[in-house]
Amino acid sequence: MDKNLFDLTGKAAIVTGASRGLGQYMARALARAGADLVITSRNRDRLEDFQREIERLGRRAVSAELDVRDYDSIQRAVEEAFAAYGKIDILVNNAGCNVRKLAVEVTWDDWNLVLDTNLRGPFFVAQAVAKKMIARRYGRIINIGSVTCVAGYAGLGPYCASRGGIRQLTMSLADDWGVHGITVNCLAPGWFKTAQNAVLYESAEWVEYICDRIPLKRPGQPRDLDGAVVFLASDAGEYITGQTLLVDGGISTGATKATI
Repeated sequence: MDKNLFDLTGKAAIVTGASRGLGQYMARALARAGADLVITSRNRDRLEDFQREIERLGRRAVSAELDVRDYDSIQRAVEEAFAAYGKIDILVNNAGCNVRKLAVEVTWDDWNLVLDTNLRGPFFVAQAVAKKMIARRYGRIINIGSVTCVAGYAGLGPYCASRGGIRQLTMSLADDWGVHGITVNCLAPGWFKTAQNAVLYESAEWVEYICDRIPLKRPGQPRDLDGAVVFLASDAGEYITGQTLLVDGGISTGATKATI
């Protein structure tokens, strides 16, 4: 092998929703692999500390304000990213939200908030970025889903619908843009502790329950996403497109305790 296929040196990557949680985990992984970053949030001020952290890793980092529910905001952020580096090689389409309610309690506005943020927004971010990638006939788009791309959970109706949609959207865009040298994949984490679900982890009973259902017997840790996101962003994954990569400790197998 003549080169390190996982080396991202010289690549420019956008990571949306990078003010906290999984977005930061994945942005760090890309930076450690050599990529320069554009990190986004609805509030640019929330990115200052993380921007400095990435720069301490020896990489360039530019922040941009992005609200994925606002079409004009998407266009501005992508233009800022392109202006910073003159190209966009990688998009990690991570920004998302959740509303936890029983299905009978979900409101019209709840539904619109989650679907606009988790499905409509990522489509139009990918569209804006793809227009830049098509001109260079190269690109890596990674849509962030979750185990709910393939499994349903009570109390997460709009969220599950949005994540199932992301999986289908990923396949459609892969077919649409493959001719232009762009791969589109979905990275689907399992149970990782984030700001969205932190309240669940306050219950020792719930943690024991969920770990019992995970074949590897633990929730995800930040490092567990590093290899997957770098793989899909790098030349190592150049012949993989339209796929959903579950990083979930095996919970999507549906395994439970069994007596043999």
